[in-house]
Amino acid sequence: MLYSLFLQVVSGTALVRPGWGAVRGSRGAVSVPLYQAKAELFRMLGHPVRIRVLELLQDGPRPVRELLGEIEVEPSSLSQQLAVLRRSGIVTATRDGSTVVYALAGADVADLMKAARRILTQMLSGRNELLTELLETEVAAR
Repeated sequence: MLYSLFLQVVSGTALVRPGWGAVRGSRGAVSVPLYQAKAELFRMLGHPVRIRVLELLQDGPRPVRELLGEIEVEPSSLSQQLAVLRRSGIVTATRDGSTVVYALAGADVADLMKAARRILTQMLSGRNELLTELLETEVAAR
């Protein structure tokens, strides 16, 4: 659901249920402001386990047992976070016998994770540059 909302936001056609602070459009459809739809997307992504799952799924579909081996959480906690991702539509789950395999719902999700990594890298490199500059000026002041 949220992933499809994400795609609707990108295309400018986001629609939501009444009561979500939505606004009625000219055609009578209830639409959510873009900033609110983005906030919902980022709120859904706002848990470290969910982010780690999405990072791992960038390399391709994985069974739950593999995800458990990579993420140090209780099985019930992982199950809960996978359910949030699945309900939002950002991941898909398929059953192969008794094994449940998760995959990203689309390439846009992987692109979002890569963009987040680039943004963090830029933010942290700026801090390192500032730290280096502060240390150099401190040494020069001695």
